[in-house]
Amino acid sequence: MLAAIDGKEYIMTMVKMIDITDALAGKCLIAMPRMADQNFSRTVVYICAHSSEGAMGLVVNRALHQLTFPDILEQLAIEPLADCDHIRVHAGGPVEAARGFVLHSSDYSQSSTMRVNGRIALTATTDVLRAIARGDGPQKSLMALGYAGWGAGQLDREILENAWLTVDADDELLFSPALERKWDMAIRRLGIDPAMLLDTPGHA
Repeated sequence: MLAAIDGKEYIMTMVKMIDITDALAGKCLIAMPRMADQNFSRTVVYICAHSSEGAMGLVVNRALHQLTFPDILEQLAIEPLADCDHIRVHAGGPVEAARGFVLHSSDYSQSSTMRVNGRIALTATTDVLRAIARGDGPQKSLMALGYAGWGAGQLDREILENAWLTVDADDELLFSPALERKWDMAIRRLGIDPAMLLDTPGHA
């Protein structure tokens, strides 16, 4: 059973100690080929918040095949008035895998929306789902269940240990439906041929 896109204050409570102006917020992590954790093998993770207190992000290149967006609307008793069949549900990360998030363009906003930067925002309430179902939601959006979380200093250490590369995020990396191509696309953004990739220091 879907736990939530609910609780108007949840997302702000989760990141209230995190300074979202940090340099990694708004960037994408690219898992290095030697990544041992299968939760993150060949993933691209958009960092929504990061500071000395910890980090939070969403995996943007893994689909949940067993659950569709219309399934979620049905569970929440939301009647779709617009075509929602094409919207894919992503596996956002291993933490709280039943909790929902919508990463979206900043043209949509409500009181609980967290702005990552001037272009991208994050909302974790059913209001955004109702807006999408009506056809008047954000211009671009990504639905995810679960998130990726790191404790204080953990992500910084992993980058220093060459577990991740970092790259500037763009709309194609975040919102393209071509999930199977995003890891290669992200690597190529750095001018690296994925086939030739070796373990090299991360790029913060």
